[in-house]
Amino acid sequence: MTDLLENPDDLEIAQAAALAGAEEALRHFAVVADLPRELKSDGSVVTAADRAVEMSIRAVLGEARPGDAVLGEEHGATGGEAGRRWIIDPIDGTALFVEGDDRWLVLVALEDQGAITAAVAVVPAQARLWWAGLGTGAYEGSVRAGRITDATRIHVAAGESPALAESTLGVVPDWGRAPAAALIARARERPWALHPPLLVARGDLDLGAQTSGQIWDFAATSLIVTEAGGCYARFDGGDRPGPGASIYARSPQLRDEALKVVNGL
Repeated sequence: MTDLLENPDDLEIAQAAALAGAEEALRHFAVVADLPRELKSDGSVVTAADRAVEMSIRAVLGEARPGDAVLGEEHGATGGEAGRRWIIDPIDGTALFVEGDDRWLVLVALEDQGAITAAVAVVPAQARLWWAGLGTGAYEGSVRAGRITDATRIHVAAGESPALAESTLGVVPDWGRAPAAALIARARERPWALHPPLLVARGDLDLGAQTSGQIWDFAATSLIVTEAGGCYARFDGGDRPGPGASIYARSPQLRDEALKVVNGL
């Protein structure tokens, strides 16, 4: 288990939990060719690695904040009713994971009284991570021997936001792209070696679109992008992470233009 400081704050706990999950995930990723694959009821892939990673994360959270509720993709909702809920996606991009692709993530976020207040996204196979606290900015760093190094504050791209037709776009996932088809036709889509919301947060893309998901897919990345100075919205216009498809943008103007396009307005 990743060590915690004597009196860790919520963001430090989120980091420790995500790093513990990343360590567990890499153990499975090293032998991924031998890992049995299952299908959930929705047709998505799941493995024993997903469940083991979530349990590693839950162990850290349970030790540090035993009274908090936890919602995880694989083990559902557990715990308290105090208005604090940890939200876990143990392996975001399992289909990538099982194919040996290094773009999958471990996502941990804290929702406190309805607002996402702490968020961590680790890309274990690239030894990189991103994090944010509500009102404290967004950062990226490296992972070395289970520790965070080279922390750097990040921001969305500077300067005037381009028109949609001139905007660079990353779309997740590589399949199931129909909800974003109109946006893809209008913007300048780019291939991505890193989860598009993170590319938006660090100023390398103007827009990111994620065509499906649940709250655990969006909770962490929504805060990271907004704390980097960008915008998050569901395709239905709501600004809280939830089921469906979502937009990440470097500016409110670009977000609004993209939402009009995906909604046929």
